Amino acid sequence: MSTQIHHESYTVVIKLGTSVLTGGTSEINKARMVDLVRQCADLKEKGHKIVVVSSGAIAAGREHLGYPALPNSMASKQLLAAVGQSRLIQVWESLFALYGIKIGQMLLTRADLKDRERFLNARDTINALIDYNIIPIVNENDAVATSEIKVGDNDNLSALVGILCGADKLLLLTDQSGLFTADPRKDPKAELIREVKTIDETLRRIAGGSGTALGTGGMATKLQAADIARRSGIEVVIAAGSSPNVILDAVGEHPQGTRFLPLAESLENRKRWILAGPASVGDLVIDDGASKAVVERGSSLLAKGIVMVQGSFSRGDVVRLRDQSGQLLAKGIVSYSNSELEQVIGKHSKDIEAILGYEYGSTIIHRDDLVVIQE
Repeated sequence: MSTQIHHESYTVVIKLGTSVLTGGTSEINKARMVDLVRQCADLKEKGHKIVVVSSGAIAAGREHLGYPALPNSMASKQLLAAVGQSRLIQVWESLFALYGIKIGQMLLTRADLKDRERFLNARDTINALIDYNIIPIVNENDAVATSEIKVGDNDNLSALVGILCGADKLLLLTDQSGLFTADPRKDPKAELIREVKTIDETLRRIAGGSGTALGTGGMATKLQAADIARRSGIEVVIAAGSSPNVILDAVGEHPQGTRFLPLAESLENRKRWILAGPASVGDLVIDDGASKAVVERGSSLLAKGIVMVQGSFSRGDVVRLRDQSGQLLAKGIVSYSNSELEQVIGKHSKDIEAILGYEYGSTIIHRDDLVVIQE
C-alpha cells in the first residue's frame, strides 16, 4: 500500500496566512515565498494539482504605501486590499514564472459560494484553470466585500475552495507547527497533537481565539475550516509555513503538524443535503438505458438519455428523475436550465456546445450530485 501512495495524483489546496508570507514582520518576505513556490513547483512536477489561497493583500498594500496612518475602518482596509492585491499577485506571478508556471487570480466572497449558480460558475472556473495547468491563486475579494458577504478569514475560504475543486488535501500553513494540547507560547508542557479523528469541545477549547496581530485567523478558525473540509472528505493538515519542505511532506504518509482525517461518509452528507435540502422544482423523464446507468451503475446523467423535461428550473436547482412509466428514480442538482435542456435532450454530449453556443460540462447531472431514491 505504501508504495502506491506516491503514485497517486492529489488536488492540494495550500492556504498561506499573512504570518507565513511576512515571516512575522510587517512586510512580505519574498525569500519565504520563493521557497513555498519551489515546493509547489516540485509537487506539480510530480503530477499533483495545486490551488493556493493567499492572504497578505492588506499587508502588501500597507508596505507599498509606506505604512500610512489610516483610520481603522472598513474603507481603509479595502483601500489597502485594493492596492495590495495587485502587488501580491505580481509577486506570485514573477516567482511561479521562474518555474515556467502560469497562475490565474480568483477573488471570491461568500456571496459567490452561497448562490448555487455562482457556486457552480466558480467551480467551473477553478477546475478549468487546474485542467489547463494554471495554478489558481485565490483570495477573498476584500476590496468589495462587506461584513455581510465576507467569509471573514482565509482559513474558512480555503475549506470552501477545497470543496469547489474537489480537493483531496487542504494544507493550512501558519506560524505554529500545528495544534497543541495547550498554547505552546505560554505552556512549556504543551504537546503537538499529531492526528485528530473527532473535533469535540475539548479541542475547540484548546484552539482558543485569534493568534497573531497580523492575521485574522487563529487556531479557532483553522479548526472550523478543518471541520468543514473533513466533512467533505478532504484530509486537513495544520503546519508551520516556515518548516522545511512542509508542502512536500503534506502529500506523503507522514505530514508535518496536525493531521485531521476526513469523514468517510462525506459524500453522503452532500446527498443528504440534496434529499433534505431544496425542494425539487422539475422532472426529467429518462429512457431505460439511462435509468439502468443511473440506478444500477451509479453513472452521471447525459443529455442523450433524457426523453422529456417538465417544470421550470435553473442551473443548480434540484430536479427529480423519473422513468417513462413515471416512477421516481433519483434526485440531483442539474447543470442546465429547463430551456437549455429542451434544446439538447436526446443529443450527444459533444454536440451541446454547438447547439447552445456554450457548455457547462458534458453531464446534465454529475453522479456526485445525484442520489438514487427509488420508491
